[in-house]
Amino acid sequence: MFRDVAVVLDDRFQHLFKGSARLEKLYEGCRWAEGPAYFPAGRYLVWSDIPNDRMMRFDETSGAVSVFRHPAGYSNGNSVDRQGRLVTCEHGNRRVTRTEHDGSVTVLASHHQGKRFNSPNDLVVKSDGSIWFTDPAYGIDSDYEGHKADSEIGACHVYRIDPQSGDVRIVADDFVRPNGIAFSPDESLLYVADTGATHVKDGPRHIRVFDVKADGGLSGGTVFATCTAGLFDGFRLDEAGRIWTSAGDGVHCYDPDGTLIGKILVPEGVANLVFGGPKRNRLYICATTSLYAIMLPVNGARTF
Repeated sequence: MFRDVAVVLDDRFQHLFKGSARLEKLYEGCRWAEGPAYFPAGRYLVWSDIPNDRMMRFDETSGAVSVFRHPAGYSNGNSVDRQGRLVTCEHGNRRVTRTEHDGSVTVLASHHQGKRFNSPNDLVVKSDGSIWFTDPAYGIDSDYEGHKADSEIGACHVYRIDPQSGDVRIVADDFVRPNGIAFSPDESLLYVADTGATHVKDGPRHIRVFDVKADGGLSGGTVFATCTAGLFDGFRLDEAGRIWTSAGDGVHCYDPDGTLIGKILVPEGVANLVFGGPKRNRLYICATTSLYAIMLPVNGARTF
C-alpha cells in the first residue's frame, strides 16, 4: 500500500497521494537505469541502461518490455520534443542526438568551439525548440558508463542549442558536475542539479534555480534545495511547479518555495523519473536496476 512508502513531512503533501496506490516494479535487470522519456502517442516509455549500453522500451498498454536500441552510445538522459521525436544525451559518443520518425539519428551537437563535449548527461526541450543540456564528466571518468578519456573542454558546463541556427553556447559555467535539468511550467525558471560531491569533498549536492532571460540566457543561480539523502540526479515538475526529484532513498517532493514536503520511498537508489500516462499522472521511476511506477493524484507539467 502507498502508506507504506509515503513519508509526509508537511501537510501540503497530504493531498499528493492516495492511500490505495502502490509502488509497482515493472522491470528489473538493468545495471544503472536512467533517462526515462514518455511518448504519449504510442503510450510507451523509453529509458537508458547505461553500463549495458542499451535503451529499453516499456509498453504501457501491454506491460511488455523490449530492447529499444543496442548499442546505444551509452545513452543517459532522454526527452521528447514538440514533434514527438526522441532527443538523447549519449555518454559514449559524447553528443546530443535526435531520433527521427523514420528511425534515423541526427547529431544535434558534439563539440563546443572545436572541442568534444565531456559526456552530455541530461536535457530538456523548451517550447521554442531550444535544447538545454548538462555536460559533466561521468561518461569519460571510466569505461563503466562510456569510454575513459581526458576532458577536452576542461570543465563541466550547461549548454543551449539554438533551434534555428544549431549554434551551441554555454549558459552556465560555475558548476562542479551539472546533472539533472528541468524548466518550471511557465519556463520562466530553469532548475539544474549539481552532483559535485561525487568528485569534491563536501562538494555540492543541491539543485540551483535560474531566471530565464528573453535572449536565452540565465541569471541568478541560487541554491533551491540541498539533498538530505544521497544526491539529487534527474527530476521533473508537476503542473503546480512542485519538483519531484530522485534521491538516495527514493523520490523527494519539494514545494515551489523550496520546502521538502514529502517522499516516496523506493527500495533502490533513484536516478531519474518522468510523468507519463494519458493524464500525465503516472510517475515512472528509474531506480538502479529497476523501473517502477506509481499513480498519483497530481499531473506532470506539460512538456509535449
